Amino acid sequence: MIIELGHFALALALIVALVQSTMPLLGAARGNAAWMAMAEPAALTQFLLCALAFGALTHAYIVSDFSVIGVAENSHTVKPLLYKISGVWGNHEGSMVLWVLVLSLFGAAVAAFGNNLPPTLKARTLAIQAMIGVGFIAFVLFTSNPFTRLDPAPIEGNGLNPLLQDPGLAFHPPMLYLGYVGFSVAFSFAVAALLEGRVDSAWARWVRPWTLAAWTCLTLGIGLGSWWAYYELGWGGWWFWDPVENASFIPWLTGTALLHSAIVVERREALKSWTILLAIITFSLSLLGTFLVRSGILTSVHAFAADPERGVFVLILLSVAIGGSFTLYALRAPSMDGGGVFAPISREGGLLINNLLLTTAAATVLLGTLYPLIADALGLGKLSVGAPYFNAVFVPLMTPLIIVAGIGPLLAWKRADLSGALQRLKVAAGVSVIVLIATWVGNGGDLLSLAAGGGMALAAWLAALTISEWVLRVRGEYGLSWQRIINLPRSAYGMTFAHLGMAVLIVGVTGASAWKQERVESLRPGEHVDLMDYRFTFEGASQVQGPNYSAIEGRYSVTRDGQTIANLTPQKRNFSQPPQQTTEAAIHTTFVSDLYVVIGDADGTEGAFVTRIYYEPFVPFLWYGVLLMAFGGLVSLSDRRHRIGAARRAMATAPQAAE
Repeated sequence: MIIELGHFALALALIVALVQSTMPLLGAARGNAAWMAMAEPAALTQFLLCALAFGALTHAYIVSDFSVIGVAENSHTVKPLLYKISGVWGNHEGSMVLWVLVLSLFGAAVAAFGNNLPPTLKARTLAIQAMIGVGFIAFVLFTSNPFTRLDPAPIEGNGLNPLLQDPGLAFHPPMLYLGYVGFSVAFSFAVAALLEGRVDSAWARWVRPWTLAAWTCLTLGIGLGSWWAYYELGWGGWWFWDPVENASFIPWLTGTALLHSAIVVERREALKSWTILLAIITFSLSLLGTFLVRSGILTSVHAFAADPERGVFVLILLSVAIGGSFTLYALRAPSMDGGGVFAPISREGGLLINNLLLTTAAATVLLGTLYPLIADALGLGKLSVGAPYFNAVFVPLMTPLIIVAGIGPLLAWKRADLSGALQRLKVAAGVSVIVLIATWVGNGGDLLSLAAGGGMALAAWLAALTISEWVLRVRGEYGLSWQRIINLPRSAYGMTFAHLGMAVLIVGVTGASAWKQERVESLRPGEHVDLMDYRFTFEGASQVQGPNYSAIEGRYSVTRDGQTIANLTPQKRNFSQPPQQTTEAAIHTTFVSDLYVVIGDADGTEGAFVTRIYYEPFVPFLWYGVLLMAFGGLVSLSDRRHRIGAARRAMATAPQAAE
């Protein structure tokens, strides 16, 4: 009965979304306040109904109701509770219910916290949000119904893909969805602004916190996915340029550009049309990622579904949403005022270069992701685009981006003093050169060390200039001013933390790419392998039993200069339902580098197992950088300006103020 209640709630949510997508929009066009006022209760009701549907589905997984097809195919009675719950979104149907839940959550949040929005803008924004909801709720109900019953019900379920039975993958999809589905709010605001024909600093201030929230969640979601791949897949890598990885990374790049572009609109009312376009592009890329993952045209451990009907349905939704919004943009954007002018050497100029580099990087990653699909569709054969392409085109774009990211905050708005700006760069340039030379000479003086030195120098450049910018803000007549430190806006602190996080991330990327060491040996009990300054001794292996798997567990002692550093116990797990083998790496971190051990198959010699050992320098800095960037986003979100929003605009009938 509960599952039918959930099904009914989702059907009601579709009806509510239909009302929300039409009546407030008509009310805004006709000036009917009563119709516009329907948007807020409709958005809240839609969220409650979607939450009820999601709760009913979750209950079915928790109690192992195998009369529901999705539960029977993706759950098992002996599975730990965490993975029963995460099994809800560990399949196509359930993940789409999570998608519409997150979408309705953001709509409800706009309704609840958007009291300072002009009635027409709020009504139009919530109506556009509901239109998206109509499409995806219909998609769930008509092509991906998670509430379908199975008769007769099996006694036991098939279980969840063992690769997904991991804490990282339990929290990765919800955080990812909060990210790229969250960009729907910026999209809805952008389309609403096109309908109104007006974009100003107040609009940018309303859009920024929603964009920032989505960007923060997407940053954490991508970081969680990378962390999972690092320790779960047993290959010692943290990024593979997998097409599904790229599907979330591409909107992160354009979302970062959108976040910076909105600052220019808020502060100088410039780049208005470009910011609207970025909002449309970012959410369109999120929808494209949904299509790629849900259509079955990609092969990945992350991908769901292989049903062409579902792919066609999502493709139609994609065409309507993207085609409609771009058509509206083409019709309305040319009539918008371009906003304030600025010199090339200015804060606006730096942010514009930032935008161009980020969007170009997104385009190159998108091309590399889609090209094999396009080539296959045109009959050009099976092609593969891998890391060599992405590294060759992405890294050269990121280098000037990091350079500009350090300089931009030091420049004044509208017109900057070039000579004064260059004076501020001396210390950072000196630090970067020292780091470059020290890294190059200290690691052999070869070409690889020079490239690694360049990466470390970029990190030093960004960190030094970020700290310099903060010091300039808080420096008083007699040095650092405690009062200025306290009164500095939280959004400024957020920028500082986010840029420092990027610098730390670059350290991790550079170290992991340049100095990683690997040994693969067949070891018998008592034998050892030396790697760097560490000795890894194989003590033996034994059979262990987990809650829903059996495993071969290896025991390795790690010593350095005769002192025991760690005892590592990697596992090779065998799941019976579904039958699959997974690798559980054992990792010891020094908080600067990781020691990483994977036990493989027995090699036929008595007691011997193939062992893969990695020395992973600076990999922890990847996670520090992601957390620091996300922390910067949260700090910026806590800024009072984001909490209270912008002041209400003048009445729509009043003439627009001169810029």
